Amino acid sequence: MYKKRNIYFNIVTSKINRMKLISWNVNGIRAVVGKSFLDQFAELDAEIFCIQETKAQDDQVAEALTPLSGHYIYSNSAEKKGYSGVAIISKKEPIRVFKDIGIPEHDTEGRVLTAEYEDFYMVNVYVPNSGDGLKRLDYRADWDRDFANFLQQLRKDKPVIVTGDFNVAHHEIDLARPKQNYNKTAGYTQVEIDGMDQLQHLGLIDSFRMLYPDTVQYSFWSARFGARAKNLGWRIDYFLVDDRKKANIKAAFILDQMLGSDHCPIGLILE
Repeated sequence: MYKKRNIYFNIVTSKINRMKLISWNVNGIRAVVGKSFLDQFAELDAEIFCIQETKAQDDQVAEALTPLSGHYIYSNSAEKKGYSGVAIISKKEPIRVFKDIGIPEHDTEGRVLTAEYEDFYMVNVYVPNSGDGLKRLDYRADWDRDFANFLQQLRKDKPVIVTGDFNVAHHEIDLARPKQNYNKTAGYTQVEIDGMDQLQHLGLIDSFRMLYPDTVQYSFWSARFGARAKNLGWRIDYFLVDDRKKANIKAAFILDQMLGSDHCPIGLILE
């Protein structure tokens, strides 16, 4: 059994009524569980833990996370095996949980999972990558529009918190080599930037950038060319918080020293 060691942000989360949320693209849930994920999960001790790119079917996700007794575990897997997939692990049972965004074109890849709580919707997303040669860029534009419409409908009911791998660096500060990549590389084209703009125009705040407007810190590094060791990274993982809950944001952080995936965990603390 893994040992619980809450060494991250134990001070800022010590007050009553503070909630810690964690998000991590693990690049294969079975792979990371075979490493140190269970210890890391206990260490982070989040009320809600969102995972992207499980690369497993729902039954395989449940099996991999069997040791997490006492938590409510939900997943949404792609029809294609070993591809995409998201999961939510929650200490508190949500009011309800539902998959996808209700558009058949988008709903076969296991990219969205929403949990409803008393005060907000928690939306976990793994946004499509535009692909080598930007071959999926047109599809990505359609996705961004439809996902924004989905969130807009949710916001009519209650505030929304959206987290996950958005596969876009929003500003120059969010990637190591902006000039070399602009409109050439998936994740930093104007189409994708416009998609993130659209989400923020809905009233969703980039919590990390709100608190740290000038901080250079990344959440993803290519597995090639020693990118992580050189810190040639991208910030493409976000917690977007409904502006109606702006005053509740107490901390946002990127745990770039935590290993296990080509992404690192990111976090949000609400009061």
